[in-house]
Amino acid sequence: MTTAQRWRMRGEYFENCNCDVICPCLHSGLQATPTQQHCDVILAFNIQEGSYGTVSLSGLSFIMALQTPGPMGKGNGRLAIYMDEKADARQREALGAIVGGKAGGAPAVLPNLIPVKEVLGIKYVPSTFKVTGKRRSLEVPGIMDMNAEGLEGIPGQVMQLSNVGHPANTTLAVARGTKTTYKDYNFRWDNTGKNAHYALFRWSGP
Repeated sequence: MTTAQRWRMRGEYFENCNCDVICPCLHSGLQATPTQQHCDVILAFNIQEGSYGTVSLSGLSFIMALQTPGPMGKGNGRLAIYMDEKADARQREALGAIVGGKAGGAPAVLPNLIPVKEVLGIKYVPSTFKVTGKRRSLEVPGIMDMNAEGLEGIPGQVMQLSNVGHPANTTLAVARGTKTTYKDYNFRWDNTGKNAHYALFRWSGP
């Protein structure tokens, strides 16, 4: 695969950051100072169905751990990327092209929204992504354990934010981390009790 291919994917998106609920990035166009002055966020994507040209991406996941020293829109971010170890060589190449922005679509505009000054690395890891009602969880053994639960507004209904300028979906569930720890590189995060969101995502390109 030497040139960009037409691609598409849909599935479940899940994030948990270190801001208090609700993160001010969403209503400020990424310009507000995070509630803890800096941002530590894990962004997880589980592809339920997808392809890159003739290469199937169904059943794979990819995760980004991002830290910015101040408002996300001002950048200077440090980024670690994790790809599903189940991916074969062609799938890894395809995911690399998509996540790296070379294949167009939503990932291609992310560096303009959140400038990254350093990519710490790309690792291929086992991951377990679970959806149970209003609960979401993601585990990468020895690296991260991310768990969140949607917050109810009307009894029995999870609150949602609509018309949000977010690359995953313009509608996000409002959630709170119930247990989230991450240890890798020189990052040591605990976002338990902090802001979280989840949504369906649907991306394509070019």
